[in-house]
Amino acid sequence: MGWTKALSESELPSGARQVVELEGHKVLLLNNDGKIHAVANSCPHMKLPMKKGKVTEDGLIVCPFHRSAFDLATGEPKEWTPFPPVVGNLLGKIKGETPLPVFSTRVENGDIMVDVV
Repeated sequence: MGWTKALSESELPSGARQVVELEGHKVLLLNNDGKIHAVANSCPHMKLPMKKGKVTEDGLIVCPFHRSAFDLATGEPKEWTPFPPVVGNLLGKIKGETPLPVFSTRVENGDIMVDVV
């Protein structure tokens, strides 16, 4: 394991996102205003896909299902299952707050490299 080529930099223009499989991990790559992020493509709450999650101005990705919000840089949860009202709080108790796995990235010779640990 270690640094693995994910995509060519040209395949992920600003604002784009793409899921790739690296070393058995489904990784969501996002180009957020020129910064490349790599996170697990499954929400740690109920393992639902994060690909359609909203990216906020303050650098969070929001799960499209239960609206848990995670810091793109660290994966730390900033909000845990607030949706749907009342039921979301109950669902949040099924599994405690858990960070979204994040992976380091770098661009090398025009390729996006991800450190898959």
